[in-house]
Amino acid sequence: MAKPMAEETILESTERTSGREALRKNVQAAIALAGAVRSTLGPKGLDKLLIDDQGRTLVTNDGVTVLENARVEHPVAKMIINTSSTQDKVARDGTSTTVVMCAEMLRNAWELVRQGIHPAIVARGFSQAEKYAIDALRDISIDANEKQIRSAIRTSLSGKLDHAMEKHLSELSHKASKIILSDKRSDPTLVKITKQNGGAMTDTELITGLALAKSKIHPDMVERGEKGKILILDGGIEKKQPKFDAKLKISTTGMLDAFKKSESKLLRLQVENLVRIGCDLLACKDGVDDEARQMLLDHGIVAYRRVEKNDLDLISRACNANLVLDASRATEEDLGTFASTKEELRGGVNHWILNGTDSGATLIVRGSTDEVLSEVERCFADGLGVACQLQEEPVLLPGAGSTQVAIARRLRRYAESIPGREQMAIEAWADAIESIPRALALNAGYDGTDCLLKLTASQNLDGDFMGLGLEKGEPINTITEGILEPIGITKQAISGATETAISILRIDDVLWAQMDAQLPEEVEQGLQGMNPE
Repeated sequence: MAKPMAEETILESTERTSGREALRKNVQAAIALAGAVRSTLGPKGLDKLLIDDQGRTLVTNDGVTVLENARVEHPVAKMIINTSSTQDKVARDGTSTTVVMCAEMLRNAWELVRQGIHPAIVARGFSQAEKYAIDALRDISIDANEKQIRSAIRTSLSGKLDHAMEKHLSELSHKASKIILSDKRSDPTLVKITKQNGGAMTDTELITGLALAKSKIHPDMVERGEKGKILILDGGIEKKQPKFDAKLKISTTGMLDAFKKSESKLLRLQVENLVRIGCDLLACKDGVDDEARQMLLDHGIVAYRRVEKNDLDLISRACNANLVLDASRATEEDLGTFASTKEELRGGVNHWILNGTDSGATLIVRGSTDEVLSEVERCFADGLGVACQLQEEPVLLPGAGSTQVAIARRLRRYAESIPGREQMAIEAWADAIESIPRALALNAGYDGTDCLLKLTASQNLDGDFMGLGLEKGEPINTITEGILEPIGITKQAISGATETAISILRIDDVLWAQMDAQLPEEVEQGLQGMNPE
């Protein structure tokens, strides 16, 4: 039967894949993507060497970094990468876990579809399994003490750096989360990270307060050792420059002097306004005129100039100050409060250290190369994100694959109570999350199936806290060994992987538009005007 004329016109330049073939190709894309990051899982995971089109290299163990730097064209693969990126933003860990679980769910779903089970039934079973698993996490979790929180932070960094640096960064992450804790909330964006070449990674240090590589605009300005008021200027105190080309015609004697006096008056009015509202400390995005600098010194106002916009935003939040465009229009309500301000020499660089009312912190990263500095920065950001989660919700789950096995065991018993074909989907979902302990075992050089069977038997005898010890490939008690992870990481990974898998399962048609190569308009016009002879 011929296609209707409307469909022929609409799909004239479109490649169409539908039904099982579309699902098969989507599942293949997901499995291929998971294969790229599976070997990074766990403390025995291996690193990836990434090379961009300009020859720059990056060595990393972070799954989301690998995926975000890869050139991926397949839309399903992009969906899964977006899920991994969301996991990174929300939980700061579990990015590779999310991708691997999602791919395994799709692999198992494809086997069910081949057996004649409709994708909609599989999707319903996956949703039931997800809800049951999230509820079961509370039964497995424990309320964390301070020692266990430290262990969980270190677990999140396992395999990303050497053991000494993992311990060092986990302690710095925990300390930073305590510094920025306010009203039972820790905001990781209040921690500023600066990088300095030279020294060893273990020379990386954390400073209480915001540290900027800046010096006072005048050496005679006296630092305040006590609290005071700060104004943040999203501009500068400078003589105004015309925004267009202009010429000044001098027609009378003294006209130039009057013009200069007018400029000086404007500067003086800005400084006098700062004095009137009670400003003790000034931070400017732009410059400060030499004449204004002397005025500020005479009135005892300490000033810093050429402060980056991002740093001004951090100072604004730490001191509860408003960003002001013009110093002459600043009011007392625009001022913020700081606890102390000082300058210190660190790593051969002078730093301005500011403590606000809402405490901030600064990590000074040290390392031999730019690649090392970037990797330390990424690892600290992950550790800090985990530490902040635990300050807000100090609830932990056993690690080393024990949580996944415990949930799978419960799900199989739950599936027996489901009378429909959704039972098979729930069992398939349980098999999918067991891919995590299998991958951990494989990356440590053990047989994944054997280790999974040992772990399941061990949990049946000794409880849900038995996980896979990667040193000997035998079950261990994760609580006593301190192998723990925040409950928020596993929650987000389960939800993200399941929702993405269901979205892909519901795709019945893939339409690829075939676009002809197009030239820029000006090039095409030039070609049309050329003489064919």
